[in-house]
Amino acid sequence: MEKLVKRLSDKAQEIVVGGPNPSVDQLENQIKEIGYVFIKFIETNGGTDIGVRIDNEGTDLSKADFINKNGLVNIVGYLVLNFVPVKCIAEINLSTLKGSGKLIISESKY
Repeated sequence: MEKLVKRLSDKAQEIVVGGPNPSVDQLENQIKEIGYVFIKFIETNGGTDIGVRIDNEGTDLSKADFINKNGLVNIVGYLVLNFVPVKCIAEINLSTLKGSGKLIISESKY
């Protein structure tokens, strides 16, 4: 198995909201309008930025307060990392734009 994918799928890792100008407003727009978010796994050498296609049915925004910029967002989405199809599960605290995330290796491509 590819080394980076294995590392990110072994256990939950610390993450931050990725992209050039991370903010709560940008994250909300990515989730609700674009359907694609950027997440950075910071425990790898130099960090690993990934783009995740949102699974609307798996993603939970019920604990998020985007107006007051607090609460939790639970993101579920899909991507192919280093030729390996994976599912990403991430929980992000809106007040810090930090959280934890993990990849789950999948048998099919998304």
